[in-house]
Amino acid sequence: MPQLDSKISGIVNKNVASVAPSGIREFDQEISSVPGIVKLTIGEPDFDVPEHAKQAAIESIKENKSHYSAQKGIIELREGISNYLQKRTGVYYDPKSEVIVTVGATEAIYSALTTILNPGDKVIVPTPAFALYFPIIKVAGAELITIDTSDDGFVLTPEKLQAALDENGDQVKAIILNYPTNPTGVEYSEAQLKALADIISQHKMYVLADEIYCELTYGVEHHSIASMIPEQTILINGLSKSHAMTGYRIGYLAAPKDFITNASKMHAFVVTAPSNPAQYAAAEALKNGLDDPIPMRATYEKRRDYIADRLKQMGMQIAFPQGAFYIFAKIPGTINETSVEFATKLAKEAKVGVTPGSAFGPGGEGWIRMSYAAADEDIKLAMDRMNQYLLELAE
Repeated sequence: MPQLDSKISGIVNKNVASVAPSGIREFDQEISSVPGIVKLTIGEPDFDVPEHAKQAAIESIKENKSHYSAQKGIIELREGISNYLQKRTGVYYDPKSEVIVTVGATEAIYSALTTILNPGDKVIVPTPAFALYFPIIKVAGAELITIDTSDDGFVLTPEKLQAALDENGDQVKAIILNYPTNPTGVEYSEAQLKALADIISQHKMYVLADEIYCELTYGVEHHSIASMIPEQTILINGLSKSHAMTGYRIGYLAAPKDFITNASKMHAFVVTAPSNPAQYAAAEALKNGLDDPIPMRATYEKRRDYIADRLKQMGMQIAFPQGAFYIFAKIPGTINETSVEFATKLAKEAKVGVTPGSAFGPGGEGWIRMSYAAADEDIKLAMDRMNQYLLELAE
């Protein structure tokens, strides 16, 4: 096993060296060795990819569609994305010049942020939030500005956004809005988005709208800020959650042409082009599978209701989710432990895996995230074990 020569060990991108690995993944790996543990940690749909989408991938291989695709993605998929977004948002994105197919929404986030940011720039992120945003902002040399939303129902208020902009001025180049939100499952209403859009439109800044969970809402309609300020919006989405295609790694960016022209360079530098079989599967999913998320959504909603009822019976406060497949629960005030301490003991003593709320930034401490993208029997067993654990602590 080779060891790095000491004379070159200090040659490293200092921004990369200074960021920690994903707290979500790191904690999940740490507790995975607990024998018999039931994990509600990772947002991984427990459904299979729709058969017609899988068949499209198979056919593409049989037909030897094995060469590099266009760097922005195959035109069939970009056209499918354009048609889908026009139906969902009312905004037409030219598939040739305003859409990029990325390797998951993760690459879309990376390519978007590294395209627009320079050292000294600032990015606003309402927290608790998907933790991946934080290190990417830092690696790009920019400064993260967090706004704690825990006192406002986990929704960014116009007043707090305006205050952050007043304090940081023109250095703010972007705000990231993820809704339905990971980790809380909270969705923004049309009125709430409109109030934020009115403020954003008065400033020289982008809004990155991460709408990866937009097809998974319960009893509410999803609205996109892209329909309000398309000229300032970078829309991020993909098929990982809507069609259970996490391993296919297909996401996308949609935005005005001038942004896409530069973002497509960064995208090409990072990945060249996405996988062909995955792209043909995604194209089929968007062409003939827009109803595929419906049964998944119905199942998730039943699981949400079950887990929410069980947690309430245990006396736990929750942020009731209107979308995604996570539930954010407050650690009982009688337990004097950090979220990491509580989650670690819950894993080792009750054999239930949850994610510490501190992994999601300010406002997350004192909370835990549970994913209900897990089998019904696993969720029931996890709730039974957690209930027993809390009862024993109370004795």
